[in-house]
Amino acid sequence: MKANRMEAFSDGVLAIIITIMVLEFKVPAGHDWHALIELGPKILSYIFSFVYVGIYWNNHHHLLHMVRTMNGPLMWLNLLLLFWLSLIPFTTAWMGESHFAATPTALYGFILLLAALSYWLLQRVIVKQHSSDSSFFLAMGKDWKGKVSPILYLAAALTAYVSPWIAGFFFVLVAVIWFMPDKRIEHALKGR
Repeated sequence: MKANRMEAFSDGVLAIIITIMVLEFKVPAGHDWHALIELGPKILSYIFSFVYVGIYWNNHHHLLHMVRTMNGPLMWLNLLLLFWLSLIPFTTAWMGESHFAATPTALYGFILLLAALSYWLLQRVIVKQHSSDSSFFLAMGKDWKGKVSPILYLAAALTAYVSPWIAGFFFVLVAVIWFMPDKRIEHALKGR
């Protein structure tokens, strides 16, 4: 199997995840702006999650361009990442329905933490396919975003019990860090 087949499968799963999230929206009972405003927490949790799934899709797309050889560990780690991402619609809906109550928000952070760790493991397996003097191998060693993100997700999960605003700050911070695709991969691709 070639990496583009795994990428196409992953793209399909991510598209379904976004579709499930948007299907969680129910038409408001009222017919004015106030009825829509009541959906504010659901809309905000959807925006968070849409951005996160988009970030994963974008960076995953770049990362898979560096695959040299498909193998079992690579495919299983990709499925592990998709598993954690597939739980985002559930936690998104629960967090929005509960108006960012502590436990749903903490679970959201925990799921994002596990997705980040899965992505990091997937990245490690792909990096090991390259020689230690390759531009990709050397560039990926400086993975400050991959190292700080799990810490911020854990902080978000723990601070959800103190304040959903503090947890939200950590969620936004990670999204800002990852919003632009990983330039290290683009530079490595140019160096091929």
